[in-house]
Amino acid sequence: MELRLNLHRWEHREPDWAAAMVAGFAAGAILMVLELAWAALSGNNGPWRISQLVAALTLGTGSLHGSAFAFDGVVVGMALATHYLLGVAFGMVLGYFLAGFHYDTTLAAMLLIGAAFGVLLYLIDFHALTHVFPWFTELRGWTTLVAHLVFGLSAALLYWKLARRGVESESGR
Repeated sequence: MELRLNLHRWEHREPDWAAAMVAGFAAGAILMVLELAWAALSGNNGPWRISQLVAALTLGTGSLHGSAFAFDGVVVGMALATHYLLGVAFGMVLGYFLAGFHYDTTLAAMLLIGAAFGVLLYLIDFHALTHVFPWFTELRGWTTLVAHLVFGLSAALLYWKLARRGVESESGR
């Protein structure tokens, strides 16, 4: 009796980059709504604190010192641009791995990999990279972990729904 685990091997396949970018952008929007809702419900640090933290990646730590209860268009605009750019980039990374390991064939595999990707993003962003961006330690916790889990699930599901199968054959490869 043979036990087949159906483990996938890497085979270079071109992902559907457009689907990956849209999936990352949309999943980033979902993540942002979750973060803003949590900030509004908890009310501890002000509704614009997460925007300050994200904007500090590009504007520098000066954006951390304003009032998190006062709207600052430059800070919020830069946070949105940074957040969406990172969402698109992470969507492309996820799409690359999903295509290479042929995980785009079943929804269950997509969701499992998406969930793992979201958790991995959380661990990298809020534990490993805090050596470079120490202000992100403020966001460590189960709510941010759940939000990143939802990001990974959403990005994987959206990629699965949007990706054209056989993209590499369409491009003449």
